[in-house]
Amino acid sequence: MAYLLTGKSELDADMNLFHEGSPRSRQGTVVFIHGAPTQSYSYRVVMSQLSDSGFHCFAPDWIGFGFSDKPQPGYGFNYTEKEFHEELDKLLDVLGVETPFFLVVQGFLVGSYGLTWALKNPGRISKLVIMNSPLTVSSPIPGLFQKLRIPLYGEFTCQNAVMAERFIEAGSPYVLKLEKADVYRLPYLSSSGPGFALLEASRKVNFNKILSQISTGFASGSWDKPILLVWGISDKYLSQSIAEEFQRGNPTHVKLKLIEGAGHMPQEDWPEKVVDAMRLFF
Repeated sequence: MAYLLTGKSELDADMNLFHEGSPRSRQGTVVFIHGAPTQSYSYRVVMSQLSDSGFHCFAPDWIGFGFSDKPQPGYGFNYTEKEFHEELDKLLDVLGVETPFFLVVQGFLVGSYGLTWALKNPGRISKLVIMNSPLTVSSPIPGLFQKLRIPLYGEFTCQNAVMAERFIEAGSPYVLKLEKADVYRLPYLSSSGPGFALLEASRKVNFNKILSQISTGFASGSWDKPILLVWGISDKYLSQSIAEEFQRGNPTHVKLKLIEGAGHMPQEDWPEKVVDAMRLFF
């Protein structure tokens, strides 16, 4: 597949990508990975502020999400972990991202695939930032993904046009402003593609296996790159205890920064505090 680069330049494409900064940025490259059922739009403020500090930033919409292409399963893409990994490899090649780079990951399902990609490619990463993602086998799975797995009911659920904004609000202490909600809603209003992509990805993922891989893969003796947990403590999906449990598994390499007043998506709720934490860490 090819990719669409919005903002500074363009390539013929199927993937929407937020882009800030210059390839000659002195501080290095940061790649941002979003979770389901959202999109890279959530990183817009963080990326803008980091680029002002000299970082080169990329944030793709995963295939099937946001404003990227939504291929039908069986026609070149089946929404498996392996395929998401392969598409990320292709994207990094197309963009000419040099390694090692900074990786930022947040959220469920495809966000978790960003972490399992990191486990398979530790040499390509300089430092890793994780924001409010399921990290241990005790991490609860939100009801949305459980409903999507139910035959017929899942097909009905996935076509709810306000699903993404309601998911964000349910994990946050705030209600999205209308202009933000409109952006998260638009892909689901434009076609049935995003909903069916989410449905397929939710039914293909093995949450228990993925969480076990993440928990053990980033533990002491297995992972030695610096990790910063930037955690919104008002997250209604993933409690602070998840981050603390993860940190205890590798206290030498994992630092924890708690963000008061932020929920499941700190980059949306309080981007300024997220940027401050990242600047210090990078």
